[in-house]
Order: sequence, then C-alpha cells, then structure tokens
Amino acid sequence: MTPLLSRFQQLSLPDLVGQGENEETEFKRLINSPSKIAKPITAFANSHGGIILIGVDDNKRIVGIHSEKETLEIVYQAVKLHIDPEPRIDNYVDEYKNRLVLIVCIPESNDKPHYYLEQTTDPNTLKAVTKKRAYTREGNRNRALCDDRITLMQSKKYPLKMSFGEKEIMLLSFLQIHKVITADEYGKMTGLPLDKARESLIAMVRSGAVKLQTNGEKSYYTLPT
Repeated sequence: MTPLLSRFQQLSLPDLVGQGENEETEFKRLINSPSKIAKPITAFANSHGGIILIGVDDNKRIVGIHSEKETLEIVYQAVKLHIDPEPRIDNYVDEYKNRLVLIVCIPESNDKPHYYLEQTTDPNTLKAVTKKRAYTREGNRNRALCDDRITLMQSKKYPLKMSFGEKEIMLLSFLQIHKVITADEYGKMTGLPLDKARESLIAMVRSGAVKLQTNGEKSYYTLPT
C-alpha cells in the first residue's frame, strides 16, 4: 500500500467528496470510455499523485456505480491502451447509503513523463493515427505539458551534467539585455538544433542559472528573480 492510498483511506467518503475537486481529487459520475479516464490518470502520475472518485458528480452528489467489475475493466483498459508507459494504480470501493464508489488512487510516478495516447484521424490521409500528449495536474484541471516542461521532466531521471562555456555565457549576456529567450531563439543564436538547444537550456534551469517560464502552451527562459 502506498502512503498516498493509506492517507486517503483514512478519510470517510463524505469527507473526501466534501473537499471538492482539487489538485489531488477528481470526480467522475460514470465512465463509459477508457480514453476519458486515461487523461486524469496521466496527469496525476505526472504530478504529485491523486485520486479519481467514480460515482460522484460535479455537484458533489454520490450517485454510485452500477457495476464494480465493469468499471474496473474500463480503468484497466485505460491504463493498458491509452497511457505510455503504464503507471501504477491502486483502487478500492467505498459505500455510502448503499451506493458504491470506485476510488482509483494514482501515486506520483518515478517514471515520468507518462503520455496520454489519443486515437484520431489524419485529416489529409484519413488514416488512423495515435497522438501522444503529456498532462499534469494544476488545481482542479489537467493541463497539457509543453515540450520544454517534458524535457525538464525527462532530465530529472538523470544526474545533472553540463559545462559552462561560450554558448552559456552568450545566453546569460543575451538575457541581461533582452530578459527573455525561447528554445528556438537560443538554437538560432548558437547554431544548435532545437532539441539540443532545449536540452542545454534545461541543464541551465536545473543548475539554477536560468528559469523556465510557461504561459499557456508557450515557454520561455529568464534569469532567476
């Protein structure tokens, strides 16, 4: 049992519901599609973990589920078919006034980032394609991660390795004057391919020399304040 699961199990179902949807909690009245629940599972795994209460509507009403077995099957299909890599989940069933609520607990993952896999159709070829997007939890919403945030998340799996040379000095000098820079601008300035420019910037972020800022899906870098 994970510490997260243990903490939530200590609370009664009315207490959990009474807290409302937040950074750690999401309500689902019902689920009839694995893809619909895969996105919040991905977001919680990429963040600090959380729970999904299936059988509770947005108005905090405990409506219950019809079948524990069928609901669990949809959850497992979501994890296996719509998330890569598969995150760990735990679950338990709680009861209130003869109504069952399935509580899915998603601990923070050590294998970030996890990607939500969405099946869609290419408008040009009309062929089925799979789109991958990483999500994180912000407040009571699931937010798509930009490429810079994904690179930062990936880099934290490994020890920081960087050298401070001409390109890094050029970056700091630029920021002293212009205040902000994007990965694309840094790549053009230094002659680095975009992915290498982003990796270089992320190393600088991890070292504390610069700061990564995001505004919606746009990212840029500044000097620390």
